[in-house]
Formats: sequence, structure tokens, C-alpha cells
Amino acid sequence: MGKVPKKKRSLADKVRKTKTSTEIKNNPFEVKINRKKFEILGRKSKHDVGLPGVSRSKAINKRKETLLKEYKQKGKSSKFIDRRFGEYDTNMAPEDKILQRFAMERQRVHDKKDLYNLNEEEELTHYGQSLAEMEKFNDNVNSDDESEEKGLLSAELTATHFGGGGLLRKKTSEEQQQEGEDNHHRAKSRQELIEELIQKSKQEKRERQVRKEESQELTEKLDLEWKSIQALMVKKTPKGERVEEEKPKLEQYDMMVRELVFEMKAQPSEKLKTPEELAREEREKLQKLEADRLRRMMGDEVGESSGSQIHISADDLNDGFILDKEDKKTLSYQDGKWNIEEEPKEDKDGEDDEEGQSGDDGESEDEDEEEEEEEEEEEEDGDDDEGEEEEGQEGSSEDEDGHSDLESEQESEDEETKEDSAKPSLSEEEMKAQQEAAKAELPYTFTAPENYSDLTDLLHGHTPDNQRLIVARTQKSNHASLAVGNKLKLQKLFGFLLEYIGELATRSPPELTTVDKLIPELYTMCQMFPEAACKAMQSILGDAGHSTEEVLEVKGHIAFPTLDMLIYLKVTALLFPTSDFRHPVSTPALLYISQALTKCPVRSLQDVTSGLALCCLGVEYVTFSKRFLPELINFLSGTLHLAVQDKTSIGYTVVPPFRPSGKCSDLLVLSDSESRKSWTKKSLPLSATQRLELRNEPDRDHHRLMCLSTCLDLVKRCCLLYKDLTSFACVFQPIGALLSKHLSAQTLPELLQELRAEILESIGSAPVTRSRLVLERRKPIPLKLLTPKIVEVLDYGKKRGSTREEREKERLKHKYKKEFKGALREIRKDTRFLAREKLNEVMDRDSERKRKVRELFGSLATQEGEWKALKRRKEKGKGK
Repeated sequence: MGKVPKKKRSLADKVRKTKTSTEIKNNPFEVKINRKKFEILGRKSKHDVGLPGVSRSKAINKRKETLLKEYKQKGKSSKFIDRRFGEYDTNMAPEDKILQRFAMERQRVHDKKDLYNLNEEEELTHYGQSLAEMEKFNDNVNSDDESEEKGLLSAELTATHFGGGGLLRKKTSEEQQQEGEDNHHRAKSRQELIEELIQKSKQEKRERQVRKEESQELTEKLDLEWKSIQALMVKKTPKGERVEEEKPKLEQYDMMVRELVFEMKAQPSEKLKTPEELAREEREKLQKLEADRLRRMMGDEVGESSGSQIHISADDLNDGFILDKEDKKTLSYQDGKWNIEEEPKEDKDGEDDEEGQSGDDGESEDEDEEEEEEEEEEEEDGDDDEGEEEEGQEGSSEDEDGHSDLESEQESEDEETKEDSAKPSLSEEEMKAQQEAAKAELPYTFTAPENYSDLTDLLHGHTPDNQRLIVARTQKSNHASLAVGNKLKLQKLFGFLLEYIGELATRSPPELTTVDKLIPELYTMCQMFPEAACKAMQSILGDAGHSTEEVLEVKGHIAFPTLDMLIYLKVTALLFPTSDFRHPVSTPALLYISQALTKCPVRSLQDVTSGLALCCLGVEYVTFSKRFLPELINFLSGTLHLAVQDKTSIGYTVVPPFRPSGKCSDLLVLSDSESRKSWTKKSLPLSATQRLELRNEPDRDHHRLMCLSTCLDLVKRCCLLYKDLTSFACVFQPIGALLSKHLSAQTLPELLQELRAEILESIGSAPVTRSRLVLERRKPIPLKLLTPKIVEVLDYGKKRGSTREEREKERLKHKYKKEFKGALREIRKDTRFLAREKLNEVMDRDSERKRKVRELFGSLATQEGEWKALKRRKEKGKGK
């Protein structure tokens, strides 16, 4: 039979066998077995069995050897530490230690002895003589050298024999000065300092008095000498021979300083007002001015209530004025008197004239102001010559912003108030003139028109400036913030104004000046109500587009847009942004322009003019966005093709609506080559798109050259606009070929020759960058692979699917927490251990004290018993 294998014993059995403690051997509960949930192959566990009792006893013994000893030695210094050199150095031999200690001891003793020893190499002297030589007493005085006066000691003798140290030696000046310095460095008392200060002040006072007397004596002496020679230097010239010196002119710096003296001081500004408050103030001003106008029209005097006195504060410096000229006089002296320049008489005459004019008719002031404002507007708008005489008669009192009319009327009211305060009453003629002037004035408040006919009735018969003024005052009187229904009224007014502008453009002749004056008011209302303005313009453009589509379906072609539609397109560019990629108003307008340039056939000079006007609008639309508009380039190249005479061999392609040859392909060919000499460059009139009247051939040739000039200008602008395109050379190649080969410089005027040369230079200088079309290289997209996601499992049983650094960081954090908890646990155990030890010490002291107390009580009780026994015996003895 084989050997029976021995049964494997557990760790608890081993511990029970090895330990001698009967408590552990007999008590199996002292062994703690950590059972596992499941077994893992290849993993060795170190903590499957634990001995809590054994671990606790080991920890207690370790603390008794370390912590308890430190606690008992705490605060005690009865330790002997051997500080001898090399005592704890095991590398040194004992003989070396002894020799080193002996050498250090001799060095320490030597340093102490030599602390007060003098260096023998130095030679000590006294007054330049060596003490060693002086001690030899070699210079003995002979008896023959003694002086006749016996019994006296000279200073030289004393200094020779006694070294000058005696009291009889005479002190030199240097020694006295040295002694004075020593006394000076000695600390002085308070009384000495006060006396010294008093002496210094008295001495300074005497010195000042002496200097003053000396300067006074010198001054008197100088005066006497000057009087003696004064008569020789004075020489009076007669008045006839005197030459008046020219007054020096003021320098620019002095003039600026004097201007700054009269500069207005800063005044506190008013608070910022909301748009509602501003609109309310504007309406109140207009209502007040309208009431004053009505009173003047009825013959009542205006300004009685406004002539009340204004309260002036006592602190008012009356410095809130403005000087129109520099009125600070130059002061000078002549013959001992002030010489003040008199004011020129022209100013006084001017003031008298102004005072005389102020007494004229009531309307003269308004007319003067209106004429001045008209002159300013004429300087700004120099191209608009129509209606200037009417404006001079009627007059306007508002600039483009629509607010200056209130200021001018307010100034006229102030001036009339001053006149009324100066004149107690007006004559009948003046009253009639005032009434007529009030009737001729425009009302200051208007009601918003309910329909288009009301607007036309309101504006009929007025000049362009007055029409703008009426619209501005209507807008201010009916501001959206003043009443609930005003917003809807102003929105309707915007639509009526658009319709009115279209009507003005269709008149014969078209009133373009009035349209120009009304556009700022349109812009203001567009800013107030952008949504309503957008819908109004969309409806106009939509109607035009639908009518164009209907005509195309019937006829196959359409006519060029009329002047009113061109005005609407221009207004769209002014009111709405044209650089947006997609806009609800600008984008349809640009599409309409492109469609018109493509579908409208060119059959007359008027069509060419309308097409060039559309090209100008197209260039304006794409200026900021630099959007490429192919219809624009095609129309410009076709327009240049109309000026080519020989169309037999052309090296470019003509795109519809133009034809390579035919009836209408020579519209811009000059009938007479001599007409180019008398032609002058002018801008293309916009009214020519509606009605073109050319009576003779020279006029037609001049108009052809004007169209050609406009076309070349547009081509030049397009070259500058599209020069950054990669296809610039290809796009402008037909235009370059047409200008270089078919439109020679000899057939054009000088101005057009320059334009042609600039265009050809810009086209020729453009770099040609062509590259082959290659498919974009892309990295091949890999197929999806269903690979498992492997996550490393750490020792502490938590999964982390992060990078290696993050896993290391997590491991260190876990280790730190583990060590921190272990340290806290050990600290708590140490604290409990020390607390138990302290408690044991207290209990030992208490038990010792109780023992001693019991012993004392026992001894006292024994003494008391013995004393009582002795007393009883004595009492018994007495009783017997």
C-alpha cells in the first residue's frame, strides 16, 4: 500500500501549535480567516488569515519601546552627551583622536594668551622718536650748555628729558586747536546751547544792519553822482522833428492768450433725452410757432407774454456771451495818458443799419433768413439749377436734417419780441404787412394724410424745399410715440411718398429735384419702420416682376424699365443694404436688373441710355460685396460692339440681347468723324431714359460719344472691382480684343483715348494663373472594425479607461488616500495608548496617596487609642 498523504494544515493550526499562549491555543476565535468570494488562478493571497490579538500585542509592545519612552523623557534634560572630538567617529584611531584633541587644546590656550600681546615687529614712537632710543638717554645735557638763569626749566629741556609729558610744557597752536575741538565734541548742556543760539542771532542781526547801512550809503552816493551828469545826457528834440514809433504788432501767441480770456466757460449739459421726449418737444415747438403764426395772421401782437423779465442770480458773473470778433483793446501810454483805440465807424454804421432794418415789415426777417439758407443749399447742390428763383421768392427755413427751421423760426420770434418791446405799438400798414407775411408762411403743424389724394393736395403748388418741409413737419407732428394711431399713419405716409415719387418721375419733364429733396425723409421713416418700408418696396418690385413675366410670355421680350422704376431701384440702394448675401429687398432688385439687362432688346439710343443707367445701378449694388454680375459685363461688351464700324471679322462672341450685325447693331457708330472734335464730356442725363429729343446728326453723335464715355467708365470700374478674380483675364478678354483691334484710338476723342489706354493696361497687367483641375486628394476612409475595448483593471478593483498618465495619477491618489487613512488610524491608536498610560499614572498616584492616607489614619488611630488608654488608667488611678 502507498503512503497516505498528510492532511494540509491551515495557518490557524500552525499558529495554535507554535504559540505558547494557552489562551490562543485553546481559543480558536483569536484567529480571523478572510474568506474570498471566488478563487483566481495564479494569484497568491497574503491576507487570507489574520491574527488580531497577536498584531495588537505587537503594536502595544512597539509603542512601549518608542512612544512611551519619548513620553517619559519629555521635558527632561538629565542626559550626558559626550562632545569630545571624534568620540562618535568610528573611522579614527584612538591615538589620532588623542593627538587631535591635544592640538585643539593648545590652539585654544594660545589664542587666549596672545589676545593682548603686542606685535614685536612694530616700532613704537612718540612725537616721531622711537621709544627704544629715548630709553637709552644718549642725549645728556652738558654743564656748559646750561643757561645762566639757574633754577628755571626751559620747554626744550623738559621736552628732551621728560618726553614732553609734563605740565610745564608750552602748548602749540595745533594742540590748542585740538583741545578746542575736543571741548567742542564734548556734549553741551541746555543752557550753553541757548546762550550760543542767542549770540548767533545777535551777530546775524548786527551783520544785516551793517549791510543795510552800507547799501544805503552807496545808493545815496550813486544818486548824487547821477544828478551831476544827468543834465549832460538829456537832449530834447522839437515836436516837428519827432518820429512816431510804430506800435509793435501782436504776436500770434498774444492773440491766442487774449482769445482764451474771452472763451466761454463750460456749462453743465442737460440729461440725455429719450426719443419720445425729443418728439414731444419738437411737437410743442411746432404748436407754439403755429399759434404765433395764427395770431400774427389775425393781426394780434405777438410776444407780450414772452417779454417778461428773466430772473438773474446775484452770483451771475454775466460771462455767458460769445464774441464775434476780438474787442480787447491794446493799452499804451502817450504823454502820461492812456491811449485806447477807438472803435471803427463802420461797426457803428452797421449797427445803425441793422436797427433801421429791424423796423421794416414783419416778413423781412423771415425772408432774409430764408434767403441765407437758400444760398447755403445752392452752394451744396450746385448741379440743381432748376427752381432756384422760386426758392428765392418763397424761401425755406430748414436744412437737410429738418431741424434748422425750428431754430430759425425761434430766432425770428426772439427778434420780433425785441422789436415789440422796443416799439409800444405798430401802425396799420405794418400790421397789414405782418398779416400778409403770416398768411404766406407755411403752417407748422399738419395732420397725417389718410389717402394718396390728400398727400398730393397737401404738396401741390409748393417748391421742392417746402414739400420736404411739409413732410418733415407732418412726421414730427404725428410722431409714433405721441399717440396710439400715429404709427399706422406714418407707415401709410411712407407708401404714399413712394407712390408720389413714382408720379413725379413720370411727369413731363420729370421733377427729379423734388425727388432728391424727399429721399432724406423717406430714409428717416425707413429707419423708424423698417418692416413696413420693406413690405412697401417688396410690393413695388413684385408688381414690376409679375408684369415683366406676363409680357415675356406674350411677346418674348420686354421694354427697358421706365424712369419711375429706375428711381425705385435707386431708392432701394439708398434705403437698404446691398452688400448682404441675401436680402428681402436688395436681392429681388438685383435680380430685376439682371433680367432687364438680358431680356430687353436694344433698338434705339434711348434703349442704350436706359441700359447704361441699369448698368450704373448694378455697379452700385455690387461695389461693396464685389459680387460677379455676368449680365453687366455682357451688356457693356455689347454696347462697345455697337460702336464698331467693321463687323465682318470679329474675334469675340456677341451675347443677346445684342446681335453681331443687323439693323440696330450700328447705334453708336458716328455719322460724322468731325463731331468728336466739338464734343465735351458730360454726365449722362437720367431724363434721357424717358424722352430723348435729338434734332440733328451732331446732337446724335454727341449723345453717342456720351454713351460710349459712360460705358468706358463703367468698364474701368468693373476692372478695378473684379481684378482679384482668378478668371479676370478670361472674362475681360472679349472687351480687350474689341478695344485693341476694332476700336482704334484714332476714331475716339482724347478723353476716351485715355480711358481706352487705362482699360487695356489694367487688362494686360492682370496675371494669368491657370492650373489643371485635379480631384481633391483625401485620405481613404477605413472600414469600421469591431475590435474589443480593452480596459486595464487596477489592483484596487476599479476600472479606468483613460490614458496611462491619468491611470498613474489615479493610482497615486488612491495610494495617498490609503496612506492618509492609515496615518490617521495610527495617530488615533497612539493617542488612545497615551491616554491609557496617563490614566494608569493617575490611578497609580491616587492609589499611592490613598495608601499613605490610610497609613496616616492608622498611625493616628493607634496614637489616639494609646492616649485614651493612658487617660483611662490615670482616671482609674485617681479613683482609687
